[in-house]
Amino acid sequence: MWHARLGVVGTPWLDDDRDTITVSGTDAMTYLQSQLSQEILDLGIGDSRWTFLLEPNGRVSVLARVTRVADETYRLDTDGGFGQVLLDRINRFKIRVRAEVEITASSGRPLDDDVEAARIEAGWPRMGAEIIPGETIPAESGLNAVAVNFKKGCYPGQELVERMDSRAAAGPRSLRRLTVDGAAGDPIVDPDGTEVGVLTSVSGGRALGYVKRNSVVGEIVMHS
Repeated sequence: MWHARLGVVGTPWLDDDRDTITVSGTDAMTYLQSQLSQEILDLGIGDSRWTFLLEPNGRVSVLARVTRVADETYRLDTDGGFGQVLLDRINRFKIRVRAEVEITASSGRPLDDDVEAARIEAGWPRMGAEIIPGETIPAESGLNAVAVNFKKGCYPGQELVERMDSRAAAGPRSLRRLTVDGAAGDPIVDPDGTEVGVLTSVSGGRALGYVKRNSVVGEIVMHS
C-alpha cells in the first residue's frame, strides 16, 4: 500500500489553473460548516484544508480546497472546468443564508505534461478523471484521511461516509497506481486475464485506475 503525505500547497498539480468560488458574509462560516465534509470552525486566516462536497446519497459532488481568507470570507478552489459544479452544489441548500457567492473561472488551459505526470505519480485524483460528480464514493478515492473530519456534526452525505468508516468497510473498488502500456479508458486485467478495472489517467507508462477490491493489481493510493 502506497501512502503519500501531501500539504495543501506547494505541489504543481494542485496550484495550477483552477476554478475558484468565494463565499463571504455573516453566515459564510456556519453555512459552509454545514455543507463540507471537513471541519472549518478552527481554520485560521490563510489556512487551507481539503474537503468533499457530497450528494445527499454520500457520493462526491466535488473535491475542493477551502481556504479562510478573512474573518467572514472563504475561498474554495477545484479543478478547472468544475467550478460550476461547485457553485451549484454550494447554492443548492443556500436558503435565507447571509452570504454572497462568486465564481472565478480558470483559463481553461490543459495541464502541462510534466505536471500531469507528477500528479499521477503522486496518486492525486482529478475531477472528471478519478472523481466523477455524483458517482465516486469518498472512500475509494484514497482521500478520506485528508478531506473528511469524522468528529464534526451533520452535513449532506455524512451518513454513508460515517457508516463505512464505523464498519471499516472498503469500497467495491480502490484507486491504484499502476505501470501500464495503455490509455485512459482501457481495461485493467489481472494476471489470469480477468478484467478488474479501468484506467482513468495515463502519462508515459504510469497510470491511475480503479480496481476491484479483491484484485492485487497495482498499489492502493491512500493519502494521509
